[in-house]
Amino acid sequence: MNQNLKVVIAGGSGFLGVSLATHLTQLGHEVVILSRNAPKCSGPWSFMEWDARTLGDWTECLGGADAMVNLVGRTVDCIKTPENKDVILRSRVEATRVLGQAVAQMDQPPSTRVQMSTAHIYGDPPERLCTEESPIGMGLAPEVGVRWETEFERAHSPKQRGVVLRTSFVVGRDRGAGGGALQRLKFITRLGLGGRVGKGTQGMSWIHEKDFNRVVEQAIIQSAMQGIYNVTSDQPVSQQEFMRQLRKAMRMPIGFPATEWMARFGAHYIFRTDPELAIYVRYVAPQRLISEGFRFEFPALDEALADLV
Repeated sequence: MNQNLKVVIAGGSGFLGVSLATHLTQLGHEVVILSRNAPKCSGPWSFMEWDARTLGDWTECLGGADAMVNLVGRTVDCIKTPENKDVILRSRVEATRVLGQAVAQMDQPPSTRVQMSTAHIYGDPPERLCTEESPIGMGLAPEVGVRWETEFERAHSPKQRGVVLRTSFVVGRDRGAGGGALQRLKFITRLGLGGRVGKGTQGMSWIHEKDFNRVVEQAIIQSAMQGIYNVTSDQPVSQQEFMRQLRKAMRMPIGFPATEWMARFGAHYIFRTDPELAIYVRYVAPQRLISEGFRFEFPALDEALADLV
């Protein structure tokens, strides 16, 4: 990577943002985290507050930046009440829109804009392997993904190269800003509940946080990267296999299975989250990354979990 790049990470105070900021600063680059709240952990980055909705003094941090990365989005690890659904959608669309408004006012905006999206955009096909050319699915998650990407296209400046990352489940460690969905799965596994959910054959597409960070790094520096990419390991597994590998990594011999109705009850009333995050998942392939020569450091799930657990 070129030296002394300045990268602004919008929505950078959470699990993914802190992981990416750590990765980039370790390479010697200047990182500005743009967020409603400062990261809970300290690091060699600077912080600027914004509301992710309106223009303000925060736009000054974009001056002189080489790239901007937008990770803003309310977590989907929640019960999908009408209010939460609204916040999940609005948080993504409004932040994307106001970043576009800020760029439109600049004579020399950051040359590259990297936009987070979701692999959930393909819906929940039980067996089909989804590539960037697959059709869009139905339901809340695909709708959010479409609105998110549509707003990005609308707000995108022709002065910038744009890269959209349809990202799957990122497995990583807690650096003080949370450990993402893997942290919840580890807790469930410790309780002896890390077994098959429903049929267990539904796909779980995943990527190690280091490979996610390396994809973003390449999106920033490689001028040939443009458009939509699936950001996921090239070795997706079934839900049943994922939990088997996690139990093995955690040396947990027991993993009781759960029927679909048990998963729905437990997720809603005990863990206060959406059961469909485990019941309806998908197999996704990083077709464009592979065709362009990207090499995963953690292509296999057992290696990734051994590193993290």
